[in-house]
Amino acid sequence: MSKLRLTITMSLDGYVAGPRQSEEHPLGEGAMALHEWFFPLKAFREMHGEQGGEINASSEVVEERRANIGATIMGRNMFGPIRGPWPDESWRGWWGEDPPYHHPVFVLTHHERRPLEMQGGTTFHFVTDGIESALRQAKAAAQGRDVWLAGGASAANQYLAAGLVDEVDLSIAPVILGAGERLFEGLARDSLKLEQVRAVDAPGVTHIKYRVA
Repeated sequence: MSKLRLTITMSLDGYVAGPRQSEEHPLGEGAMALHEWFFPLKAFREMHGEQGGEINASSEVVEERRANIGATIMGRNMFGPIRGPWPDESWRGWWGEDPPYHHPVFVLTHHERRPLEMQGGTTFHFVTDGIESALRQAKAAAQGRDVWLAGGASAANQYLAAGLVDEVDLSIAPVILGAGERLFEGLARDSLKLEQVRAVDAPGVTHIKYRVA
């Protein structure tokens, strides 16, 4: 059965993005430091059509996360810095003409937009009728494979609050952001029961995976 798998990197104080997200600071001010463990990896470079890179304890975790994924869900803020109605269709995401997904991606938004076909098999679909609809569409597109819930915090928290997430896979970076977008914000006490299934200590990061009970 297809699972919804949340995979996300957060700071020690619980933030997955910093304050004042913008085109200049896609993850918010200071938040690029969250992903310094990821950028040198061979797996990261391969995703962006590059060669070389490191192999360390994070490599197996990244490969595990990429396995059996047939579709992705993300929030509007993760797709781009545009707020409100789309002024036009010139914004095509952060990733260039060949985004590293290579499968359908469903973007949560309040504003309609036509599907955006990119190179490499990535098509962005803009979903305006809620998280349940996005999940149904993503699971149908995944054809039995799993769905990656990529973020950001608002999208992740909505799915967690609704009890729709099957796995939570956190990468915890040794960074204090102090402000920004926080994971688990607004969830009721005892609303989320987690069972730890693995922990990996790697250079610059700790990866902890939970099954949602």
